[in-house]
Amino acid sequence: MDASSLRIVSYNVRYFGHMLKGLASTVGPKRRVAAALATLDPLPDVVCLQEVETSSLRSNIVHRPTRPGETQLEAFMTRVEETFALQGRDMPYEAFYFRAHHYKLGDLSLYTTGLAMLINTRTLQVDTHNVAAPEHITHHHVQGLRERKQSRICAHMRVFRRDDGRAFHVFNTHLSLPTPFSREFWATRDKMGCGVNQLHEARKLTEFIQLHANTEPFVVCGDFNSPPSSPVYRYLTGDAHLTCAQAAVGQIDPALSRAFPTAGFMRMRMHLDHLFSGGGVSWLDADETRPFGDITGRFHGLSDHVPLIARFRLEPSASGLAG
Repeated sequence: MDASSLRIVSYNVRYFGHMLKGLASTVGPKRRVAAALATLDPLPDVVCLQEVETSSLRSNIVHRPTRPGETQLEAFMTRVEETFALQGRDMPYEAFYFRAHHYKLGDLSLYTTGLAMLINTRTLQVDTHNVAAPEHITHHHVQGLRERKQSRICAHMRVFRRDDGRAFHVFNTHLSLPTPFSREFWATRDKMGCGVNQLHEARKLTEFIQLHANTEPFVVCGDFNSPPSSPVYRYLTGDAHLTCAQAAVGQIDPALSRAFPTAGFMRMRMHLDHLFSGGGVSWLDADETRPFGDITGRFHGLSDHVPLIARFRLEPSASGLAG
């Protein structure tokens, strides 16, 4: 194992509610996701999560908070701490939550959306982040539905490696589904990654990356709701010059949209999740990433997505994201 390498996990956890088909969060998935993460060797330096709640009816109706005001991320981190304690190990992660949207009926919080990052404080030190004001990248194709549409954000963090002080950036996001309010949606057989709103969000995302990463190395992860070969994927790896981790290590052929599913719904299998990079990042492997439905994977059955798990190296010299 390369001692200078870094490891990242990107995972859509479906609000830890997969046992109830996403209708409500339960303690079981939190405990099992925590246990699966803790068995990774080496431990990830960064864990990026999508579809994490703050606190709402959906997150609390089954799994009641253990203390007033406890958020879903705090409840999950309690399970992470318990897991490490049972193994006689110190828990190395500091958790950060990035709020995206809040659906309310009067004073009742129905459900919330957001992203999270877990940073391994043994290997990394946090420099800056945008927890207080995540970057909004939502494209509102129909202005009249602006308040009803789920907000999409980009979480950003700049971190230092503790061993050599080298800085790099982590961006975590979750793009919208393709809007049906466009001709393009109905003109194509494959919808995911073909939405005009998704392309607008991808452009906002890369503009934000370029602004903050500048000439420093960066990784971009998340649920892009876009398979390889889709217009969104082609834009990110073409015009925006991002490098796809799975393609770089030979795990996927980017010309094939369904060969390596990362998500599933009923009998449908889709490749929606990605790890990208730029600015002097070299991907080394994605050996523990398993396709959705692979029963040998340690995360099998814990969400309607599988995590992407990959190692990368920061190159000595770095160049910024092309415009």
